Amino acid sequence: MSLEKILSISGRPGLYRLITQTRGGFVAESLIDRKRLSVRIQQNVSLLSEIAIYTLSEEIPLLDVFNKIKTKENGEQASVRASDSRDKLEAYFFDILPDYDEDRVYPSDIKKVIQWYNLLQEQNLLDDLDAKNSDKPDSSEEEE
Repeated sequence: MSLEKILSISGRPGLYRLITQTRGGFVAESLIDRKRLSVRIQQNVSLLSEIAIYTLSEEIPLLDVFNKIKTKENGEQASVRASDSRDKLEAYFFDILPDYDEDRVYPSDIKKVIQWYNLLQEQNLLDDLDAKNSDKPDSSEEEE
């Protein structure tokens, strides 16, 4: 499964996999309990591939952040939990992204990133990160 089809739905816990499109929205399946739900087009939905984390110099795609966590943790669950203290979460995130923008990345955002990483790792969906990154063309090569 591609991480391009993994969604976050506002007001709903966890992550969802896009199943199919319908006339008024789409059908998604929870990665936690495999229950399916109908999502209206008006609901606030974000693709993980479209989310980025602010740093002082640029925006880093969430998938790159997951890859940094995966490298730090040797492919295992994150060593911090979303329920840990704010200071511990921020120290961990500074370890992953030393120049993340503290004014625009809130502790609640860090908690979500940790929860999402652990859920994707538990579902063995982080293996797609390596495949996705190796499929990226080298940006220094130009097409003629």
